[in-house]
Amino acid sequence: MNDSELLSRIAAAKRAVLAQTDLLHREFGRAESRWKADGSRVTAVDVAISEGIFRELGAQFAGDQFLSEELADAAGAIPLTSRFAWVLDPIDGTNNFALGVAHCAIALALCEHGQPVYGVIYDLSRRMLLHGGPGFGVFDGERAVTVSHRPFTRETLVGLHSPADKAHLPAATAILAQFKIRGLGSATLHLAYVATGMLDGCVDFNVKIWDLAAAIPLVLAAGGEVHFLNGEQLPLRTFDLGMKRIVYVAGPPAMCGRLRELMGTGRVT
Repeated sequence: MNDSELLSRIAAAKRAVLAQTDLLHREFGRAESRWKADGSRVTAVDVAISEGIFRELGAQFAGDQFLSEELADAAGAIPLTSRFAWVLDPIDGTNNFALGVAHCAIALALCEHGQPVYGVIYDLSRRMLLHGGPGFGVFDGERAVTVSHRPFTRETLVGLHSPADKAHLPAATAILAQFKIRGLGSATLHLAYVATGMLDGCVDFNVKIWDLAAAIPLVLAAGGEVHFLNGEQLPLRTFDLGMKRIVYVAGPPAMCGRLRELMGTGRVT
């Protein structure tokens, strides 16, 4: 890959995401929604944003693959066969978006050979574009950011969503007993806020790869780590809307170690 190939895609990704923000704000708290078979909510805005971003990128990079949580008529696992693939969550935090709660985001990841190498995230709550990847740094708007280097204290903040599988409640309870918790309703923003240093770490038991793909390169570029506890997820070899939930922790290395210790070091089934 020559640098121009990657740089042209990064620039196009920012333009494509920003082009959808007017629609996101205009329909915020107003869009009608329905429940999908997997128990997640979707609106017509999710579909419109997915189509709009992929239409713009597809016109420029016809040989790339385009993978979205809102793929129409997707059945089974889709193999990644192209060098470049895009993974999109058009609105991460659709529940919040539909209800008028501002913590939601457009999350677009560029992958090379299945590995997310650059992420572009629009944070509706702060009207801010976050973007970056290994070798490029991480930017919260125009400000370069890194993960938190604060020592653990009673004020340490960890992003956490309640586990859907109650078998994970003991692990969640151990974290609740140790740290202050923020539950924003957007897994993308939890992970992105780790990259910016606003959160000291995060844990989730319920996510899919499209919730994380755009924020993973931000965390890695910002000096953090992402540990998958129930099976390695990357490089992404297939895209499957029916995939199992991912359990993971993220943060600076010391935070990841502490979170894993609290949860029971090793794999979570």
